[in-house]
Amino acid sequence: MTDLPSTLPNSSAQRTALVVGASGLSGSHLARLLVREGWTVYGLSRAPSDEGAGVRPVAADLLDRDGLTRALAQVAPTHVFITSWMRNDTEAENIRVNSLMVRNVLDAVAVHRTLRHVALVTGLKHYLGPFDAYAQGASLPVTPLREDLPRLDVPNFYYAQEDEVYAAAARDGFTWSVHRPHTLIGRAVGNAMNLGTTLAVYASICRETGRPFRWPGSGAQWSGVSDVTDVDVLARHLLWAAETEAAHDQAFNVVNGDVFRWSWLWGRVAEWFGVEAAGFDGQIHPLEQELAGAEGVWADLAARHGLRESRLGRLASPWHTDLDLSRPIEVVTDMARSRRLGFTVYRSTEDSFLDLFAELRRERLIPE
Repeated sequence: MTDLPSTLPNSSAQRTALVVGASGLSGSHLARLLVREGWTVYGLSRAPSDEGAGVRPVAADLLDRDGLTRALAQVAPTHVFITSWMRNDTEAENIRVNSLMVRNVLDAVAVHRTLRHVALVTGLKHYLGPFDAYAQGASLPVTPLREDLPRLDVPNFYYAQEDEVYAAAARDGFTWSVHRPHTLIGRAVGNAMNLGTTLAVYASICRETGRPFRWPGSGAQWSGVSDVTDVDVLARHLLWAAETEAAHDQAFNVVNGDVFRWSWLWGRVAEWFGVEAAGFDGQIHPLEQELAGAEGVWADLAARHGLRESRLGRLASPWHTDLDLSRPIEVVTDMARSRRLGFTVYRSTEDSFLDLFAELRRERLIPE
């Protein structure tokens, strides 16, 4: 992975970050990176737990406007990084809740008049549609996905979040950036969208039970070209955009920089876990069905191997992995906008997965 260059003449000036969602998959890695880079970092989450050394925890509910204002009364950030969202039963409720969370945070810090930049993390549902209409219909975009594609003509909570940032920027005079990763690969416990750890849990259960490691998704995903986003690449991209003037007031895709086919990577994952790989057989086998009723298997496995987490639902998110792997089209992302502006960080996708699996073993989250 390449090192990030120094990008602004005043990059050594005091920088205070508020990372919203600092205990989550992307927020926790970003918070640690900012600390290493010399920032003062406040980590906001409902129940601070795993923000990392040097991160100053702030506990607040983003939907409790008054409580959030009190919690941030002494926090005067120069930069806000919004990496948090909340899943709801309908897209209408997703829009209401997630736009309100963004609005509440930006209103709470506006009183300090210190804010210079806001970064918002969304994702490829910007192009593929919301959960209840994901990758469906006749208007699916042509890949590779590019930032200048128009918004889909459907309600989408990502659009509502963006609009809240744009309105606050016009009101308060800060710059902004929007970051659209593909599937995030990295370690986090209790995360709602965690494909890498979900596959590690599935492979561990397959080895435990003697079942083949069966491909759960579509033929298009099995054979098509894809990419993913390592959490460290996303963290470095957020830092780069915050410190690079030319990157302000723009939206960016952010992925590892390589491409792969699951028909190749599936075997590599199976080999790492020592299980039999079974490829696409003409039909979808959703992981929600493959892992249905496996809570007891995982609890027993965790007890025998002394694992730190015995609750399957805290590690695996099969519903989200099914969304990714059952898409009817290949999904690959264009990074030209970032590359033109000097972002050169690259990560091998195979390394992203295999390094994650090794880390999960070291942390006693999956068995040896």
